[in-house]
Amino acid sequence: MSDATEDLERKRAESNARADESRARRDRLNAEARGTAEERARILDELHDKSAEAQEHRRLRDTLNAQVREEKHLREEWNSKLQELGDKVQELRRARTPRPGAVPVWRLRKELKELEFRHMTTALTGEQEKRLIEELKRLEAAIREQDDQLRQDPVVEETMKAFAEAREEAEKHHAAVGQFAEEAQREHEAMVALYESVDELRRKADEVQAKLLEVKGQADEAHRAHIAAIEEVRDIEKLLYATRGARAPAAWGEAEAPREEDVLARLKKGEKVSTEDLLELQKSGRG
Repeated sequence: MSDATEDLERKRAESNARADESRARRDRLNAEARGTAEERARILDELHDKSAEAQEHRRLRDTLNAQVREEKHLREEWNSKLQELGDKVQELRRARTPRPGAVPVWRLRKELKELEFRHMTTALTGEQEKRLIEELKRLEAAIREQDDQLRQDPVVEETMKAFAEAREEAEKHHAAVGQFAEEAQREHEAMVALYESVDELRRKADEVQAKLLEVKGQADEAHRAHIAAIEEVRDIEKLLYATRGARAPAAWGEAEAPREEDVLARLKKGEKVSTEDLLELQKSGRG
């Protein structure tokens, strides 16, 4: 009987050790799972913040693109008006005969452009450049003089004033198109960069989630091993009570003496029995 008791005591100590080891592993894994869950929460918070920021950049980009379209529409309208007024100014110029002996403005402007091109593309001596510049100034003055005379006509003055206003408006809307387009591009680039960060954070969150599930699964497995070891300890303690001829504690239930007489007999003879025999004895209702 002492050998059987010693064997049961040894098995109980082994089971207790396994229970302690499984509990420690379970607690360690649960702590790791909590840390992993906190990491996932931090990643998700950052993901949500960046996603909201990216959506705001998208909203601003779309608003700016709408302004670009509006400014383009206005620019086209004013360019059309500018073209109409420019044609009208030219028509008025042609209709107004310059004073006797005066060179027509269209010819002065043509000569002016030719000289400007020559000035930019031809290598000139100092004296030649001086004479060319003087000629440019003379042509510009002649054009201004005829323009001033022409503007004395109220119709011409009004048309040229409207032409200048149309040009100013067209240039203003052209500048606005460029400005809004640049701002929209900056918002778009910021949005794309944030969405790339969101994708990376989502990938990290998925990795952390997979790790969390793995650790929780291991913790659950360790918990089940801990429970199994505890139950094994209790079963062995029931057998120890039986081998000593004592009753098991009331908490374990009544009439818990082993029914398998051969196993019990072996125990009483001091023979060793396997863990499987001990567990089977418990399952039979006698353990």
